[in-house]
Amino acid sequence: MKIIVCIKQVPDTSEVKLDPKTNTLIRDGVPSIINPDDKSGIEAALRIKEQVGGTVTVVCMGPPQADVAIREALAMGCDDGVLISGREFGGSDTLATSTIIAAGIKTLDYDLIITGRQAIDGDTAQVGPQIAEHLGLPQVSYAEDIQVESENSIIVKRQYEDRYQKVRIKTPCVITALSELAEPRYMSVGGTIDAYAKEVKVLGFEELKDKLNPEHIGLKGSPTNVVQSFTKQAKGAGTVLKDASADDAVKAIIAKLEEKYII
Repeated sequence: MKIIVCIKQVPDTSEVKLDPKTNTLIRDGVPSIINPDDKSGIEAALRIKEQVGGTVTVVCMGPPQADVAIREALAMGCDDGVLISGREFGGSDTLATSTIIAAGIKTLDYDLIITGRQAIDGDTAQVGPQIAEHLGLPQVSYAEDIQVESENSIIVKRQYEDRYQKVRIKTPCVITALSELAEPRYMSVGGTIDAYAKEVKVLGFEELKDKLNPEHIGLKGSPTNVVQSFTKQAKGAGTVLKDASADDAVKAIIAKLEEKYII
């Protein structure tokens, strides 16, 4: 089975900083990691490869330094890496990003495409399903388990808030993975050495221009834009009820809930 895993290099959320003028993330000097949901997708793909055979190709759209994320995936056991990178792609929102990634995927062979549910620096959960739409493929999102039933049939356990659903889907298809799908393995020493000996294929605008409309990519081709970004604010200490009886505590809690129109 030929599996493609789409990953994103994201800033480590414990080190996020914002530009006060542009309201955008400051990425310079901030540690970067593979998006957690995507990393679980890598592990799921590697397990499928070990079960039924095949190859795993990791695809990442980003600046040249995203090569590091691809090398990490190769060190985990992926076979090939593709970096989609170009100045023309800068400023792309989810729609433009998915358009570009889909164009890159069209140059590859695949039976299964796995993406993370969402990226921790955006939390939109849009790119995976949009890639499926661009490619005209069936999709299952929020996957917490994947079982290969046959050469062209996969059973996906899809998570809901209060239940789950099992879906049988034919390949080729797109599946978006939850971080709970699989615990990612560590890079091996030998895998790390091999990862830096491999060539990562780079697809820029010139390589994909026949599959792209310049009006639909980059900042110009993005119908959405960030109006404001802000860091998470620290919570206040709250109200502490000292020496209150159980009845008084219940009354105080109910009064606060009523004040906030929760009940």
